[in-house]
Amino acid sequence: MTRYAAFLRGVNIGGVNMKMADVTAALTDAGFTDVTTILASGDVLLDSGATATKVRAKAEAALRDTFGYDAWVLVYDLRTVSAVAEAYPFDPEVDGYQSWMTFISDPTVLDELAALADDAGPDEKIARGEGVLYWQVPKNSTLDSTIGKTMGKKRDKSSTTTRNLRTLAKVVK
Repeated sequence: MTRYAAFLRGVNIGGVNMKMADVTAALTDAGFTDVTTILASGDVLLDSGATATKVRAKAEAALRDTFGYDAWVLVYDLRTVSAVAEAYPFDPEVDGYQSWMTFISDPTVLDELAALADDAGPDEKIARGEGVLYWQVPKNSTLDSTIGKTMGKKRDKSSTTTRNLRTLAKVVK
């Protein structure tokens, strides 16, 4: 059995609203074990003997069937998530700033988003990681930032999801 983090995209932030107890039940009914949710952020820990690719497909199907929405889930084993969080390249606690990571499963999308570092404003920091884009912006300017403006593209929804570094710390502890 492998312990996975499943990141549900677009849950409880201006669109698809669901109770985490219902998410837990749906994923448990789908055959996953030791299912635990973190806050109401769409972050789920679960155990499975399947590969991350199979866990993703099964979780997306379970959420679509249960909640009737176009579910997108990115799945990583917990060691990978921990390594990604530990590799955050900027000072994680800068007063007045927020620290983010965008997990990206499509290498082409990662290339495109990483290229935006050249267009970043003076208060933005953007760095490419292994399957992830790290970024840091002033508080209250996330959606107006170079990266924030791109996150709503429909074509990227199935392959990207963004998490705050503080929330991610709760996932890996």
